[in-house]
Amino acid sequence: MAHDLDLVGPELNTVLVFAPPLVWLVVVLARRVPSPLATLSVIGLAYGVLLAVTHQLLWSHAFDGDAPTLGGNFAGTLSPVWEQVVVRGFACVSSLVTGLAVGAVTGVVAWALSSVRSRTRG
Repeated sequence: MAHDLDLVGPELNTVLVFAPPLVWLVVVLARRVPSPLATLSVIGLAYGVLLAVTHQLLWSHAFDGDAPTLGGNFAGTLSPVWEQVVVRGFACVSSLVTGLAVGAVTGVVAWALSSVRSRTRG
């Protein structure tokens, strides 16, 4: 979102994208969490909720009065209010799915690293 608002450049945006899951991974491995996949999936879902809320709060600023609209066969079929409900609703779902996916992928990596660590220690 910081990139969308032109608050950061591409380099810092990369850090903002990858730092949170990396921190989650380090903490889960250091704490030897018994179920890293489940734990990080829940953390990812919470992250998705925060993404959704942040996107909704900063919506008008991010799009500067030119919010996305439905296109193709759906263009002009709904009132402007309902069109925004649909577009914002899909944005929320997208944020939740993204957060959950990031958490689950990070959880799989943590699970794999934990398994390797367990096997190497005997």
